[in-house]
Amino acid sequence: MATVNVNFRLDKEVKEEMEKACEDMGLTMSAAFTIFAKTVVRERRIPFAVTADPFYSEANMHYLDQKMSAYKNGTLNTSEHGLMDE
Repeated sequence: MATVNVNFRLDKEVKEEMEKACEDMGLTMSAAFTIFAKTVVRERRIPFAVTADPFYSEANMHYLDQKMSAYKNGTLNTSEHGLMDE
């Protein structure tokens, strides 16, 4: 089977962490991406859950808009709760 080079951009820190994780598993990054690609081809799907950050969900954006409006109008109710550090 002939091989080809594939180039893509990746943050330096992510690349370094990926190399370390792969090394810990006894793999090269090339081997890890080959495993990923073969799994995608075989299963015809991304082999892990791809999800959006719930912070940016439509419902949360609406909630934050309401809170910001209340803040700007001076009607925002605030209170302390147990999650805040002293």
